[in-house]
Amino acid sequence: MSSKLYDFKYLKGDLTGGLVAGVVALPLALAFGVQSGLGATAGLYGAIAVGIFAAIFGGTATQASGPTGPMTVVSAALVAGAIELAGSLEAAMPIIILTFLLGGVFQIVFGLLNIAGYVKYFPYPVVSGFMSGVGLIIVILQLFPFVGLESAKSTWLVITDLPRLFAEFNWQALALGGLTVVIYYAFPYITKVIPSALVALIAASLVGYFLKWDVPVIGEIPSGLPSLQLDGIFSIDASAYSLVAEYALVLAVLGSIDSLLTSVIADNMTKTKHNSNRELIGQGIGNAIASVFGGIPGAGATKGTVININSGGRTRLSGATHGLFLLAVLLGLGTLAAHIPLCVLAGLLIPIAFKIIDVKGLKHLLVVPRADAIVLIIVLLITTFGSLIQAVGIGLLLASLLFMKRASDIGEKGLEVGTIAGFDGEKPWQDEIEFYDKYKDKVYIKHLYGPLFFGFTSHFQDEIANIPKEVKALIIRMDRVPYIDQSGLYALENAVLDLEKRGVQVLLTAVQEQPKDKLISIDIVPDLISEEHIFSNIQDAFDALKAQFKL
Repeated sequence: MSSKLYDFKYLKGDLTGGLVAGVVALPLALAFGVQSGLGATAGLYGAIAVGIFAAIFGGTATQASGPTGPMTVVSAALVAGAIELAGSLEAAMPIIILTFLLGGVFQIVFGLLNIAGYVKYFPYPVVSGFMSGVGLIIVILQLFPFVGLESAKSTWLVITDLPRLFAEFNWQALALGGLTVVIYYAFPYITKVIPSALVALIAASLVGYFLKWDVPVIGEIPSGLPSLQLDGIFSIDASAYSLVAEYALVLAVLGSIDSLLTSVIADNMTKTKHNSNRELIGQGIGNAIASVFGGIPGAGATKGTVININSGGRTRLSGATHGLFLLAVLLGLGTLAAHIPLCVLAGLLIPIAFKIIDVKGLKHLLVVPRADAIVLIIVLLITTFGSLIQAVGIGLLLASLLFMKRASDIGEKGLEVGTIAGFDGEKPWQDEIEFYDKYKDKVYIKHLYGPLFFGFTSHFQDEIANIPKEVKALIIRMDRVPYIDQSGLYALENAVLDLEKRGVQVLLTAVQEQPKDKLISIDIVPDLISEEHIFSNIQDAFDALKAQFKL
């Protein structure tokens, strides 16, 4: 049974996917709420509002949204800054609420103005450095709660306070936190049907409760529907305006990037295409509604979205169900959540933070172009120990300046610098005409012009994704590619991986020295593309394909 509004064949999968995603989101919502400085309740309110309304109004059918590590770290920095300005959390709440609300409004504006089309121009080293910095911030700020102590609000102060960590730690909290980490990593070896984060949360909390260990706990969580928190938001002191504007913009930009990256993952899993602008509008509506109830802002959650899809979710009902489940928890189980130890939440956040850290990007620091490595390290350090706002701005500025320098150097050598061409099946190069006439339905040829860098990688990946199913091989002509940066390397790697899953063989021709060195340095060659599939000229590639496929 189906209707124009909903196809009921998806109902069972949507309900199952939403419930499982909600179960996974519950402990993370509580943990991110505590991490933000506003308490577990704020995390739960944010997860409910963003989960429901981003699903209803967003542009990705299977997106499960809620508080995420990056958004929580920015929120925590805002809370700390607002408290410093206002003197107390209570006095700072109007500043915090207004910032969250304005951040949601900015996202809606981004969607209406098609800002989503520009997100693809964020260079990989900037995104990688920022995400790794966010992961490190979470790890550092959870060290003290992990052992039952109150933590400083900045990473640098935590580092300088480390001696107290070893002198005053609570061994009972350390034991519960350690037990949480062990269960989190070990339980998937027993079964993946039940989320390990939930098992770790419940098991470690029960141990602490029945042994009556003296460890800090979440404390009272209000039950029932939340009340509006709009008092005083339009009468804040003028000195707070710059803080509000800066953090609202960062939350909007980061939430947009976070959500759209997750949307791309959802597209790859479901073979669908999300609406980027609608997604930003939906996320903005969710964050705006969360803010007026005192909830922390969120974004598309990669883990929740993947679990939703794998559990059967196929429409926006699945994401809404995930939020409704959390609402049911708020209404019925809030009193139980009050007994969860803070060290257990820290034991959940630390492993999750390590997943946010871009190990792949850090592992390749010594082999990617030096300029990319420098940008990544600078952004990582500024994010971790300085200003989140400045980290992104400085990273983008450096990446842009370095690319202009590269383009200038290439131009001085008399090489062509242009955009990446599309698939040129109807206009083959002169040396391709004979082969093209015979095999155009089975072999695609991709012409690349100029450096393969962060500005063109999204376009390149979109074109790769549109290769017809009947194609058996793709030849990428790199005669005119003098340079490839870290973004370009990973775009090519992802494209080859996607094509490999579809049984499409990738061949490269006329690869210049710098691109080839970098392809070898991160093992794209020979792990993904063997040496036998790299040819000095196009004719050798044609001959190899004729022999292999009996063309």
